[in-house]
Amino acid sequence: MPVVPIESSDDPRIADYRSIPDPELLARRGVFIAEGRLVVRRLLETGSPCVRSLLVSDAALASIRDVVDPDRDSRRIYVASKDLLSAIVGFNVHRGCLACAERPAPLPLETVIAPTGRSPLIVLEAVGNPDNIGGIFRNARALGGCGVVLDRRCCDPLYRKAIRVSMGSCLEVPFTTVDEWIGTLQAIKDAGWWLVGLAPDRAAPDLADVLRGQRAAPVAFLLGHEGFGLSDEARALTHAVARIPMAPGVDSLNIATAAAIALYERRRQRQPR
Repeated sequence: MPVVPIESSDDPRIADYRSIPDPELLARRGVFIAEGRLVVRRLLETGSPCVRSLLVSDAALASIRDVVDPDRDSRRIYVASKDLLSAIVGFNVHRGCLACAERPAPLPLETVIAPTGRSPLIVLEAVGNPDNIGGIFRNARALGGCGVVLDRRCCDPLYRKAIRVSMGSCLEVPFTTVDEWIGTLQAIKDAGWWLVGLAPDRAAPDLADVLRGQRAAPVAFLLGHEGFGLSDEARALTHAVARIPMAPGVDSLNIATAAAIALYERRRQRQPR
């Protein structure tokens, strides 16, 4: 990776980085941005050929020197001062480290929902907050989720903040984003998944009890919009709707936390005793 000093925010070689505030433009260009030293390090350690270039401060470059090889890799490392980095991208860059990479080809739905034995699937409806998407992917990777299915209203998992919050898990957990939502939910059921919606309904049975009754079936957890929850159409297609018991006076959990509890409970119940 040849090291190239950058002296001007107008340098044409860093055009992709000037587009960071417009994630739709990045997606149309077929690229995504990874931000932060730990995330960029993880991306480089995979040996992925999708990385086009890096844009870093001197301090950030020093911290990842052990995973870049300027003599054997033709991809560029653009180096700029901290102030110039901020001027290029329009915000304070997290720890002075960015990577521009090519978006992978979208996975077919059939690939993501192929049952994998004991591993649960996460299904997301209209989850728009990148912090929540990143947290859900991080939890899925840590607690054995086999993949994530998202509808088109969800935040893009390859949005830089989602990737950063996920600690790179958005780059490792298989996912697909679909247009036809109700048909997708039916396809998930037809593939053999037991579809469990999560909702804070007081009348719904406890999650642990619901899962205890279906220890053998592969489980897909369906979670909805942060404010409005599951749509009536999605709820109608579930095999069951379950609640996570909470302390008196508390009516809801953060959606990433709810996903983590569901994944953990499924994992706990299926552990050999």
